[in-house]
Amino acid sequence: MIVGRFGENGELFFEIELIAANGEHFAVEALLDTGFTTGWLALNAQDIEALQWSAIAYEIDMKTARGNELFDLYAGTVMIDNQEFTIPVHVGEGLPDILIGSQWLDSMELIVKKRKGILTLEVLESE
Repeated sequence: MIVGRFGENGELFFEIELIAANGEHFAVEALLDTGFTTGWLALNAQDIEALQWSAIAYEIDMKTARGNELFDLYAGTVMIDNQEFTIPVHVGEGLPDILIGSQWLDSMELIVKKRKGILTLEVLESE
């Protein structure tokens, strides 16, 4: 289970680890974006160089809150709740935050009790 925090405007932030191609781990804070329904993770293009992840596709047109934008797709490795995942990562220009998409909610349980200050995300056990 990972414990998150609430942002000033009610945003849901969680610490995850990005794992570079050379095995180095980078702890980062990511914003859970429930509107990001078609992806797992989105990063700013400036962050991809240090990770040395392999490109899968270029210039994928996606609808975002800012309108249609082009993203490149990379194979990236992340650690969430002490488990490692290799996922497709959308990389674009001008993203102010690292975003985790709502696809995670198919395999993770999100518990939000804002009045009590409780925010957790946990990988679901296989049934």
